[in-house]
Amino acid sequence: MEHRQRQPPLPVPRDDPLYLTMPVQMVVSDAGTHLVFHDNSWAGRVTLREGVEGAGSGHDRPGTSEVRVDGGPLRCWVMVGTPARVLQAWSGLTGAPAVPPSWALGPQHARWGFGSEREVRRIVAGYRERGLPLSVLHLDIDHFDAHRVFTVDRERFPDLPGLAKELREDGVRLVSIVDPAVAAVPGNAVFDAGTAVGTSGAFVRDARGRTVRGEVWPGECVYPDFTDPQVRAWWGGLYEERLAQGFSGVWHDMNEPVSFAAFGEPTLPRSSRHALEGRGGDHREAHNVYGLAMARAGYEGLLRLRPDERPFLFSRSGWAGMQRYGGTWSGDVATGWPGLRASLALVLGLGLCGVPYSGPDVGGFDGSPSPELYLRWFQLGAYLPLFRTHAAIDAGRREPWEFGPRVLDGAREVLGERERLRPYWVTLAHLARLTGAPYVRPLWWAAPGDRALRECEDAFLLGDALLVAPVLEPGVEERSVRLPAGRWYDTVSGAVYEGPGQVVVGAPLSRVPVLARAGAVIPVRGAGGGLELEVWAPAEGAVNGRRPPGR
Repeated sequence: MEHRQRQPPLPVPRDDPLYLTMPVQMVVSDAGTHLVFHDNSWAGRVTLREGVEGAGSGHDRPGTSEVRVDGGPLRCWVMVGTPARVLQAWSGLTGAPAVPPSWALGPQHARWGFGSEREVRRIVAGYRERGLPLSVLHLDIDHFDAHRVFTVDRERFPDLPGLAKELREDGVRLVSIVDPAVAAVPGNAVFDAGTAVGTSGAFVRDARGRTVRGEVWPGECVYPDFTDPQVRAWWGGLYEERLAQGFSGVWHDMNEPVSFAAFGEPTLPRSSRHALEGRGGDHREAHNVYGLAMARAGYEGLLRLRPDERPFLFSRSGWAGMQRYGGTWSGDVATGWPGLRASLALVLGLGLCGVPYSGPDVGGFDGSPSPELYLRWFQLGAYLPLFRTHAAIDAGRREPWEFGPRVLDGAREVLGERERLRPYWVTLAHLARLTGAPYVRPLWWAAPGDRALRECEDAFLLGDALLVAPVLEPGVEERSVRLPAGRWYDTVSGAVYEGPGQVVVGAPLSRVPVLARAGAVIPVRGAGGGLELEVWAPAEGAVNGRRPPGR
């Protein structure tokens, strides 16, 4: 099997490891909370400076924000209020988050290089034989014919619709990768159809009217101009082929867009021309919204083709408002403890930018995690919205049974809890749609004035009912947890803790510490599969989970 390297190379944690651009800043300080959206898709930089060196900023020491962009308008939107009010305003401006299908809130598995129907069946059987729930399996570019989008390699996958039907009867959905680059080969159905769209074809052109070409997995490729409504309508119709193959959803990849390059920027020339909704412009303005426009094309196409089903789509690249069409993932996060820690920061940050459905490549995209690292990453992923194991073609395996019986037992435990909480995840998805509030929230969500909570980066709230304290370092058997105000119950031991303050909780390799807020009512899946309500008693004398004043 040939060896290929992803472009661009794997990012370093904390060095902007996302392929999307989100020019949003939320400032939480003693003076209050506000969100600023720099509404300009040109390349630029925002530099924040504190009012007093090392002292932060506030009403008595204002900070500064310097914005530099290469072109376009200097246009900013500012929203002020509590974090919840700010996110609701942001959702009102850029669009309510899409609600994923219930099955997309279950455990998912992917690998670049499954290679054949036989391997897919082996993986699914491995989950079932070991009593591990699995909702979704993803097929990467290796299932395409010569890596060409909207095709199938008939030798490796001779009956893909039959395979999809078989898996769906077993409770497993198939999701397909979709890349924007189209092989520029006459006889390729997508290329031929694209050249006939409109008066000048569907593909991006240069200033002289020539089709822009790049190099991606299929070889020489052309790129649909998703900033043209006519092109979006055409591209959205192509997803009928994916649905006919039995796929239930799609993930967009390489859609920055990417063109492999030995040097320079791995994307289209800046002079490439785009429709930009009829205004016209070049790639300097279109680059950052290309993935957003592609997501819109895919989402609207799926909705037209199957109006009675919620589309499932997530995208590697995007822009403010991408939540209207789905979510995103961490991209090619590096395997290692720093990558694990960065995974949590990414999901929290995306939620505060209005994208509530996201998650990392559990286990990291490259390399081979140790059993301990894999399990700790798996435990974190089980409490994040998009829960997907994923790895590169030349990386180590990511199936839970590949890491020994202790890891397998720990994975089985947390998978069972993820499934038990499925109704709660569905509830959070609908709340995000209605209010803009992310599923995963920082500890300071309800108390932004608490500096100790603002400084805590290693724990989070899942909705308003649960506090999750993942283990992000090796060799840990117990860890300290910063608690917001109120009473909290350890969901395993039943131990009771009072906040605000810091406590030490047990964190053996077998589990991740999860605390429930006193007074919380959590919808869960019962032992027989029905819906149950799990009630955590309020503190004595509390009203609606809060103590009356003066007590």
